[in-house]
Amino acid sequence: MRELKDMSVVVTGGGSGIGEATARRLAAGGAMVTICGRREEKVRSVATEIGEFCTWVRADVTNADDRSALITRAVEHGGGIDALVSNAGNMERSPIGEWTAERLLKVFNENVVAGMLLSQEALPYLEARRGSIVFIGSIYTVRSYPGAAPYAVTKGALETLIRVLAAEIGPRGVRVGGIRPGAVLTEINQRTGLVDGEQAAARLAAMADHHVLRRIGTTAEIAEGIEYLIRAEWTTGELLSVDGGMGLGVIS
Repeated sequence: MRELKDMSVVVTGGGSGIGEATARRLAAGGAMVTICGRREEKVRSVATEIGEFCTWVRADVTNADDRSALITRAVEHGGGIDALVSNAGNMERSPIGEWTAERLLKVFNENVVAGMLLSQEALPYLEARRGSIVFIGSIYTVRSYPGAAPYAVTKGALETLIRVLAAEIGPRGVRVGGIRPGAVLTEINQRTGLVDGEQAAARLAAMADHHVLRRIGTTAEIAEGIEYLIRAEWTTGELLSVDGGMGLGVIS
């Protein structure tokens, strides 16, 4: 496996949740990490806490200029780019009767299109270092929850993207993979405005029996899987489930 030390890694959505946990884990292993997010105070605070191995950019990955600024900062910070963790995204939960073209296109842009275009921007640097791209999928692609279709189909699109892109850019030395997390407490549900932090925690705690290991996961456990895909030199086109057995469909 590749050594993590001195790698240059971009983590989008690094101000909280899975992105923050990933940035902390990779920096602790000696990687030069560049994080971004739309909330300047969040990404600045995380980067400051991590220290010299982490830098930050206020960036919205749906914005072309922001994507360019992020890549430029990462190259300045790490001397190139070894890995891109495309973690930034949003939640859209609504039943069929409430769908609108505007809301559906927005979540597709945030969860799929932005990551594709950022991958395009980073590709020359990844190719130079035989690097990797990691996308964040969702258990919603294998467990069907009513009202979750707008979000679930964006993650289904990412799963297809992982395989096709891996086949396309593998000959150029760039690997592509994805993580499919089980239930993990992050801010994504709260950003929809449907629940507050306490409600989100209660909702996820109630899903513990949907996992064969009888508990929800942690962001740190998802970060472990992300690190593996970044370092695994002969693994590409694969989706790694880090879900406590949730995808097995068992309810205890």
